Amino acid sequence: MLETLIELQRLKNLDRTGWTLRGLVPGTESVAAHSFGVGVTAMMLADALTAAGVQIDTERVLRMALLHDWAEARIGDMPKTATQYFGADNRKRAETAAFSDIVAGVAAGETIYRGLFEDYEQRNSLEARLVKAADVVDLLVEVLALERAGARGLDEFWEVARTGDFQLDGAAQRILNDLLKALLDARPLDSKID
Repeated sequence: MLETLIELQRLKNLDRTGWTLRGLVPGTESVAAHSFGVGVTAMMLADALTAAGVQIDTERVLRMALLHDWAEARIGDMPKTATQYFGADNRKRAETAAFSDIVAGVAAGETIYRGLFEDYEQRNSLEARLVKAADVVDLLVEVLALERAGARGLDEFWEVARTGDFQLDGAAQRILNDLLKALLDARPLDSKID
């Protein structure tokens, strides 16, 4: 367990590459900071679903949110543009292999962690789809904060708020739509695309 915990410490100092590629200063956001944001967002979304009468396994949601980017401790934070060059299948294989190697030494949780990671990657459950939505919402909250602080040139990130398909329905889709609309409405006027 200790070796895994030490390895995962890397995520606290690993920059999210998308910000660096857009000219923002190193340290804008770490992978661990993003994972915290995903966890908080996922928890709030799960609580909203529970309040709306939808059955959801919140513990599963939180565990999945915490580990969804663990592979990056070994392979780094590959930006979306890397997929163009490596291919989606190669990228997924690399992330799965890195994740498997990271959890291989954690006997008490290895099977659970692998199952959660696989579910997240496949989006088989409502919990996995909710965590993916939380992943995107956290990204957009960060973009909003950066734009409010004066960053420009981040318009491309907002497209997912308008066109993203999170494979949700009913109350889950309504809650997410309301949150995405609130994010879009909160953008500074001088940042909005015509």
